Amino acid sequence: MKKYTVSVLLWLLFEAIAVTLWLMLDNLFYLFNFSYIGTCLALGTAFYAARLRHARTVVQFAVGLYMLVYLGILRGENMQIEGFWYYLFLGVFEAAVIHYVVAKILGPLFFGRGWCGYACWTAMVLDLLPFKTPRAPRLRRLGVVRYLVFALSLLFVGALFVLRVPNLESIMFWSFLAGNLLYYAVGIGLAFALRDNRAFCKYVCPVTVFLKPASYFSLLRVKNDTAKCVGCGVCKSVCPMDVDMTNNARNRRFGTECILCFSCIETCPKKALYL
Repeated sequence: MKKYTVSVLLWLLFEAIAVTLWLMLDNLFYLFNFSYIGTCLALGTAFYAARLRHARTVVQFAVGLYMLVYLGILRGENMQIEGFWYYLFLGVFEAAVIHYVVAKILGPLFFGRGWCGYACWTAMVLDLLPFKTPRAPRLRRLGVVRYLVFALSLLFVGALFVLRVPNLESIMFWSFLAGNLLYYAVGIGLAFALRDNRAFCKYVCPVTVFLKPASYFSLLRVKNDTAKCVGCGVCKSVCPMDVDMTNNARNRRFGTECILCFSCIETCPKKALYL
């Protein structure tokens, strides 16, 4: 039962959020929304614990397609960062604002960048590409691009409000579609150019600006039993995010970027890594 502890805690966390938002906002949708996401994440981590293959991929598509197709396309909610700015400027606590607070601003205090590993609809496609582990050293300077994209998204939505552009809801919907197509194109292009599926996450994704601070304090972390570790470096070679898992310090190299894919745990020959 111990190996399913994380799954149970994840489910309880999202159920608590679902019930709280349902009662606070008197909207049954939030009960369904966060119950669905929490159940998918809990089942996915439980399937992983049971060593079922492709468990994470199944969860990525179950949550990612729900967010992209159902919420984004069918319900017309912009779940990209532009949607967060839009609702924030409107002064309403709903839709993308709630999503960002739960998944990308406060949530990482508990599960770090687990959202990137199990629920991101951009990464669910990028992770299918053939470059699952980086083939070249990290291009640190390229990371500034994420801050530029972050600033541009804020300026774009801010300008719409300042200029009092009409039909903002329609603009937000079409910007959601265009933004996703652009993300996929850039993400796939970078993956092949740099031979790294997660290059988009490392250099371009603006959401990481929110994720990094809270992820530093994440309760859910992969740790290393130094008594067992022999320093073979296998974990470093398979990590898609270049995290140094041999170091237990919170300031370990790229420590805030762990997506909890558990590739390091699976491949460690001495079983020194654990959650």
